[in-house]
Amino acid sequence: MSNHFDVITIFPDYFVPLELSLIGKAKSAGLISIEIHDLRAQTNDVHGSVDDTPYGGGAGMVMSPEPWGKAIDEVAQANPDVIHELIVLTPAGEKLTQKLANELVNSKHLIFACGRYEGIDIRVTDFYRSAQNFKVREVSIGDYVLNGGEVATLVIMEAIIRLIPGVIGNPASLDEESHTLEGSEGILVEYPNYTKPQEWRGLKVPEVLLSGNHGLIAEYRREQAKLRTQNLGK
Repeated sequence: MSNHFDVITIFPDYFVPLELSLIGKAKSAGLISIEIHDLRAQTNDVHGSVDDTPYGGGAGMVMSPEPWGKAIDEVAQANPDVIHELIVLTPAGEKLTQKLANELVNSKHLIFACGRYEGIDIRVTDFYRSAQNFKVREVSIGDYVLNGGEVATLVIMEAIIRLIPGVIGNPASLDEESHTLEGSEGILVEYPNYTKPQEWRGLKVPEVLLSGNHGLIAEYRREQAKLRTQNLGK
């Protein structure tokens, strides 16, 4: 079974970019399967309401649990023989890292719950934490707030899908990327890269990269990766 992704959202059109570039090619090649589900299809009223006022008062609206429960149950029942990994997008979740992407790529069925407004009623998360054949992870892509989980889902899906064998043309390129290189200081960002011409607007390619000495080049790149890591945010 290929990696299968289900996305539940009130804005299905947000995910048109998944038809493009390497992800679109991976879908066409059968390396992955992706289904986008409209949460409003699980409502009963004419307005397709998916939210209500919060208990205890406060600004904003909270997404109601029942449409979410029905939507999650439906996609789980369509894939009965696997562990369902439910990813709830929330600023309160664990941070997306390369390590987390490496873990999630091993999941055969990922369900993304794209919250909006003030988030999803927490009982949805609580219920599926104890449900059979479910694993729940609350995930954030950074210390900031977005209008909804759709952007975060696209980011996480790309971080995962590019790790699936066959998606990237040259898999060796994955070994020397930012946040995959390791040094004595920990995880490093990627070294700077250059291509032709040798000189552009007065800026030259470092001589060591033209030397053909692979040992010196590797050492230079490692040092540059360390410097870039140390200078992040400066």
